[in-house]
Amino acid sequence: MTLKQQRIDVTDRVIGKMKDGGIELFLESTPIGKITLQGDMKVQMDHHFEVDQRKIYQNVTVTEGPDAKYTDCDDGGWC
Repeated sequence: MTLKQQRIDVTDRVIGKMKDGGIELFLESTPIGKITLQGDMKVQMDHHFEVDQRKIYQNVTVTEGPDAKYTDCDDGGWC
């Protein structure tokens, strides 16, 4: 089993709510960032999220390969 970094497109699952002159971004009910609308428009994302070419991605660590399991069996095959 190995760990691998993966980038998942979550754009369609993100919602925005207006608050204090900006838009707060949520993935389901978890806040993930905000867009500031005052002055220069800025997008700030939490450390596991990023914006790239008008899409929002979540960076996750996934397991890759078979999940090795150990079972101690006796000579008769009973585990």
